[in-house]
Amino acid sequence: MRIDDEPAFVLHARSWRETSLLVEVLSEQHGRLGLLARGVSSPRSQALRAALQPLQWIRFSAVQRGELAQLRGAEALDAAPRLNGDAMLAGFYVNELVMRLAPRQDPLPDLYDHYAQVRQRLAAAEPLAWTLRRFERDLLEALGFGFDLAHGNDGEAIDPAARYELDPLEGPRRLLSERGVDPRRGTATGSALLALAGDVAPGAEDLASLRRGMRAVLLHHLGGRGLKSWEMLEDLARRR
Repeated sequence: MRIDDEPAFVLHARSWRETSLLVEVLSEQHGRLGLLARGVSSPRSQALRAALQPLQWIRFSAVQRGELAQLRGAEALDAAPRLNGDAMLAGFYVNELVMRLAPRQDPLPDLYDHYAQVRQRLAAAEPLAWTLRRFERDLLEALGFGFDLAHGNDGEAIDPAARYELDPLEGPRRLLSERGVDPRRGTATGSALLALAGDVAPGAEDLASLRRGMRAVLLHHLGGRGLKSWEMLEDLARRR
């Protein structure tokens, strides 16, 4: 199958043998694809190699043969966001999530649009925690894993004063606090869930509860195997 002039975002690139790259992209019409870019180490291929960097928006042509497509050409469509510090780690996290959860060769136009949005938000230096929670919500929805954030698994409206465990399959389950059990561990506040449902940034404490709750959902869909970016974030937090 030939792929001509296809827009895509570069998720990851690594060296292969001496002169080539293995590249993962999220394309508009074909979903996540693996590309083999041969002979990109020569001086004449400098522009091509620069275009195949993570977070870059490109237009490419390739021939799909088996699992990997053979890259025929690519060009950058804009300047990739220049991220530093926590923002750079957030970009790595977004890319790792997409690579781990999005199946190859499965068109996901909504996910492509959500990726474009989170990339723009990272470039604009919008608040990182809220930017990532919105993307996690949108990613799950685009992959068919989303659930109603305004109602619990019992069908009742979310109580802003309550806490909820996020069941990956059934959605928010109201937590009944028991003696000796910390109700905050791995749960989200009702007010945080309503804020996420309405796309309105919550306060700091509610936002922190969303991180814990969403991580539990993502971990389920990741098959129980965490992300390298989570390990990096935890290591950074210990150093600070």
